[in-house]
Amino acid sequence: MKTVHDRIVDMRGSLITVHSDGVGLGELAQIDLQSGQSTYGSVLRFEGNLVTLQVFSSTRGISTGDKVTFLGRQMQATYGKALLGRRLSGSGNPIDGGPEIMGEAIDIGQPSFNPIKRIIPKQMVRTNIPMIDVFNCLVKSQKIPIFSVAGEPYNPLLMRIANQTDADVVVIGGMGLTFDDYQAFIDNAEQAGSISKTVMFIHRATDPAVECVLVPDMALACAERFAMEGKDVLVLLTDMTAFADSLKEIAITMDQVPSNRGYPGSLYSDLASRYEKAVDIDGSGSITVIGVTTMPGDDVTHPIPDNTGYITEGQFYLHNQTIDPFGSLSRLKQLVMGKITREDHGDLANAMVRLFADAKKANERKSMGFKLSKWDEKLLKYSTLFQKHMMDLEVNLPLEEALDEGWNILAECFDSQELGLKQKLIDQYWNANA
Repeated sequence: MKTVHDRIVDMRGSLITVHSDGVGLGELAQIDLQSGQSTYGSVLRFEGNLVTLQVFSSTRGISTGDKVTFLGRQMQATYGKALLGRRLSGSGNPIDGGPEIMGEAIDIGQPSFNPIKRIIPKQMVRTNIPMIDVFNCLVKSQKIPIFSVAGEPYNPLLMRIANQTDADVVVIGGMGLTFDDYQAFIDNAEQAGSISKTVMFIHRATDPAVECVLVPDMALACAERFAMEGKDVLVLLTDMTAFADSLKEIAITMDQVPSNRGYPGSLYSDLASRYEKAVDIDGSGSITVIGVTTMPGDDVTHPIPDNTGYITEGQFYLHNQTIDPFGSLSRLKQLVMGKITREDHGDLANAMVRLFADAKKANERKSMGFKLSKWDEKLLKYSTLFQKHMMDLEVNLPLEEALDEGWNILAECFDSQELGLKQKLIDQYWNANA
């Protein structure tokens, strides 16, 4: 039997406190306002029989005489094929003007998938972006962040990945989005024709902080069910810094003792519990997670990117509107490079990055007024072509075409004996692409 409480003893920010017994942490409660409207909250803390709840919407309009009913369950998402093509809030309510979603109610924030059922990933997730597919390829079930700063085109990059990926389902979790960013995701999916395989859980910058915290859990809970039905799911989360800042805001409101730079001491486990949802399920589908992390002040030692780096399997650095080939790393790429991709993949990628590093040094010599050798001139020409045909985020090439383009660039700038590549690869690919 549900117990109704008609006395709120304290309100602070988005928190309310009532006297109650027999409720659980994270339990959902319905708050019936005297105006006839209703809102929801979840249990955050106990102090004796004092129960503190986080209200999902603003506490404006809530009075101490409003009724609070504990529902005996945690927050749930609605799962079903009807999700595809829909946009929902952090609390799981439709925000696209469509009908209520009919389907199975599933709990969110549950433990990660059974490790015994996980398998070593062996398949590549194609994005048709050369700086990812060629140099740091994405592997099914990988969890990897995009480290960036405010102002970089990380959301357009996610949109391109969503459009060009070969994943069966794309789940987008947007946190702290401006209206322009939110509308850009919608317009992009509709214009690219990917809306039919996309689900969006959106928290806008004006929405309550608690909904921001719920977005990853909603997105990942639904992604897990799609994966259990044999679908390969790509989860795109932006921006995990907004997620961490919402955790910080809630912790401060609850008078928790802050840890590093004011963030709660649970920040590492809060991030890890979301990223660890990435999985390749034996005999079923997979979940691959890409999360944008904007670094305040471009500081990689900030608690959010610092903790993220210990959890994830590499990172993409997005600087100056390009993916940095030197700071970026995919720790799982060796599982697919040259094994399920072409045999020249690994050697070609290493050679091209090495030559680009040499080209950076040649460019430094040029800027300081040193006399350039013929080799330096070749490197500078190579640098221009590499940035235009590989690093430009607008380039859209399948992996095989991108590898061929790499050989074309090398052939245009160098002689085959200058590359340090295996003769077998040169014999097979040099003449074919020169």
